[in-house]
Amino acid sequence: MGTTGWIVIGVVVVLVLWGILLYNGLVAGRNQVEAAWRQIDVQLKRRRDLIPNLVETVKGYMGYEQETLQAVIKARNAAVAAEGGPREGQIQAEAALGATLGRLFALAESYPDLKANQNAMQLQEELTSTENKIAFSRQHYNDSVMAQNTRVESFPAVLVAGPLGFGKHPYFEAGDQDREVPQVKLR
Repeated sequence: MGTTGWIVIGVVVVLVLWGILLYNGLVAGRNQVEAAWRQIDVQLKRRRDLIPNLVETVKGYMGYEQETLQAVIKARNAAVAAEGGPREGQIQAEAALGATLGRLFALAESYPDLKANQNAMQLQEELTSTENKIAFSRQHYNDSVMAQNTRVESFPAVLVAGPLGFGKHPYFEAGDQDREVPQVKLR
């Protein structure tokens, strides 16, 4: 075998190694995004599990606020129903749930007896702590999505990412209802 043969073999080996590294980087990025989503999912499940207990606790104190309580229950049920579906639908359902919880917390401030109830305060504290963990997990997820989307869209990975099934991932963005200040209406 001549020098030209060895050069061709060397180029082929380099291209194969480059392809393997490129593919493995895309797989690692996709797995990072999925792991970050699972962390959000764990916290969202915890929030959805706490909500029925909070609603039951505040129901007796907030007799005139049944509309808000019903909205929280409806939003929680929508979030549970969205679980396992398309990620965009889950993100929207969870954003709506967060907004209704914000209204509930704002209304709870208007009820002194409720604020004095230790069970309600403990549940509210657990939900607040969970919301903080969700916010941190969302940030980590969005950082992972940004890194993977950049990887997928960058040259030369863009040439092979699409044909190999690596697409862009959606960001976990605040919905329009999260950008609005909760309206508190007391009867």
